[in-house]
Amino acid sequence: MSKSRTIGWVLLVAAIGAAGYFGWQRGEHATHADGQKNAAPARPPVPVRIARVETADFPVYLTGLGTVQGFNTVQVRTRVDGQIMKLAFQEGQLIKKGDVLVEIDPRPYQAALDQATAKKQQDEANLANAKLDLQRYTRLGEFATRQQTDTQRSTVAQLTAQIAADDAAITNAQTQLDYATVKAPITGIAGLRQVDVGNIVNAATQTGIVSIAQIEPIAVIFTAPEDQLPDIKAALADSPPKTIAYSTDGKRALSTGVLALINNQVDTTSGTIRLKAVFENKDHALWPGQSVSTRLLVRTLKGATVVPDGAVQHGADGLYAYTVNQENKAELHRIKVSYSIDGKSVVDEGLSPGQQVITSGQYKVSPGALVSTAVASSDATQSTKVKPE
Repeated sequence: MSKSRTIGWVLLVAAIGAAGYFGWQRGEHATHADGQKNAAPARPPVPVRIARVETADFPVYLTGLGTVQGFNTVQVRTRVDGQIMKLAFQEGQLIKKGDVLVEIDPRPYQAALDQATAKKQQDEANLANAKLDLQRYTRLGEFATRQQTDTQRSTVAQLTAQIAADDAAITNAQTQLDYATVKAPITGIAGLRQVDVGNIVNAATQTGIVSIAQIEPIAVIFTAPEDQLPDIKAALADSPPKTIAYSTDGKRALSTGVLALINNQVDTTSGTIRLKAVFENKDHALWPGQSVSTRLLVRTLKGATVVPDGAVQHGADGLYAYTVNQENKAELHRIKVSYSIDGKSVVDEGLSPGQQVITSGQYKVSPGALVSTAVASSDATQSTKVKPE
């Protein structure tokens, strides 16, 4: 039994060897007439998109987060006591400076003004009579005692002073009457009213009637790292640097203004400095209390080497980019990048203007690989194909 199993194994090995031999013979017959085998198929070119390395002026923006504030905000309060007879504004209305907002019952203040006016008229009549008496005493000469003359002269002076006091009382009464008509101190947007017609208001309470926020122009308060303070101060000293307010996602520009001031101290807890930018805001794109992202132009790099962000790749040894040479082969370059804004990067080392950089498809590219290229622009619809050598 053991002997027959051994013989079976020997026959199996012999059969496998024979099959291999005949297969090798068939391969030999498949060679070319010149005795050489067929060459392996060439690797197809890698499809990529490219862009040109450009020289351009590159604006350097400092990004941050901010809050919109009314350029001026006023809490309108009454300066006299009384009942509200009329509200002359609507909530959310654009109010101009000097517009009537509220009318308070003016009758008590009109009465006080009339009383002060009547008092002045009374004192003017007494003064006129006192002056006549003084003239009489003066004409009498020695028939009038000196005491009588001096006393009458003093009476005239007292009544003159009383009329001056009456003028002051009239002015005060007129002012109180004017306060019964509350007018807008600034131009802006009215907020929610806090009182209604018929309410009693008084000057001692802290509750206001309505708030008014000036939105033309409008301000944005935002922060920047304290280590950027020298650059910001240099930009502000030259001319008010441009500041752009964006939506919080940074995708939509809302308004363009200028930096107005730098706060007088750094926040030591956060290491930031507060900045204030002013925007004309004619279209009311900015609104008080709104959160925005900001971009502050601190300087512009002249003649910078610029590439699309897609060309910059991250590797274990740092940043690199692929270029395409005249033979349509990829070349790897180690690069250094200083700034990256709005889809563009500034390359300080590693690339030269005019070179063609690969912006997409790098994951299939290796140094020396053959590529087929398409220009990285919205107008490019066809690729420039190359044939393998």
